[in-house]
Amino acid sequence: MNYTQICKAFNDLTVTELYQLLKLRSEVFVVEQNCVFLDTDDKDYACHHLLLFDNDQELVAYARIVPAGKSYAEASIGRIVSSKKVRGTGVGKIITQAAIDQTKKIYGDVPIRIGAQYYAVKFYEQSGFKIDGKIYDEDGIDHIEMILS
Repeated sequence: MNYTQICKAFNDLTVTELYQLLKLRSEVFVVEQNCVFLDTDDKDYACHHLLLFDNDQELVAYARIVPAGKSYAEASIGRIVSSKKVRGTGVGKIITQAAIDQTKKIYGDVPIRIGAQYYAVKFYEQSGFKIDGKIYDEDGIDHIEMILS
């Protein structure tokens, strides 16, 4: 499967792209994970948004690239998500590596911090992230900070 990757600042997103990314985030983070939280946290305006589309132009994965000082002292990647229909196909690795590459393209060779859901630590370690903190609760889900130097 070939994927089309688009990375845009918030104000450059089309209405359709914005709708698709908010829908995917809501499907996974709110509905699938049964987590009541406000996904639209006002950080989106300052971020770049990485969208991965399949051959049918359906959004299958997404990541938010956050500037330093907005979530952490370092640049960060957040809201990394893939559609249920493509899980287990390697799309998670593709979107994660693409997000790392785009972060470095936008901000240079800087450390990248993430707040990972704890169950996914081994997944992020495969991309070079290392645990940098203690487990904490965020919206009822265990998380841990990780860093890629």
